[in-house]
Amino acid sequence: MGERDETFAIDRAGRLVRRVAPARGTPYQHTCDPDVFTEVSHLAGELGGFTVNGLVERTGFPSSQVATAVAFLKDRGIVTTEAKRNYAASGDAHLDAMTEYHALREEGPAAFDRE
Repeated sequence: MGERDETFAIDRAGRLVRRVAPARGTPYQHTCDPDVFTEVSHLAGELGGFTVNGLVERTGFPSSQVATAVAFLKDRGIVTTEAKRNYAASGDAHLDAMTEYHALREEGPAAFDRE
């Protein structure tokens, strides 16, 4: 699988923004609403293991938003993947997720938009 550049930021509305520049193909961007992020982070800690599709089915949230939240959790080491399932890496995934979210928010709205 080719390398890709993936960055995260929080926009002025509080949405988690994921920007991906794949090695090949067109760069893309997805966002995740704060309430979706909060629910996904709670479920990450409560479920014994999960997939993005399973969270989408369970919550009814858009798959792009769930995938954005899970990608951020993986990027920050809050969630690990084993045999195509995701697992919380600590005893309080929600607390870890909110700490990382607020730290990123403190960097300012969509910091990569200023590049």
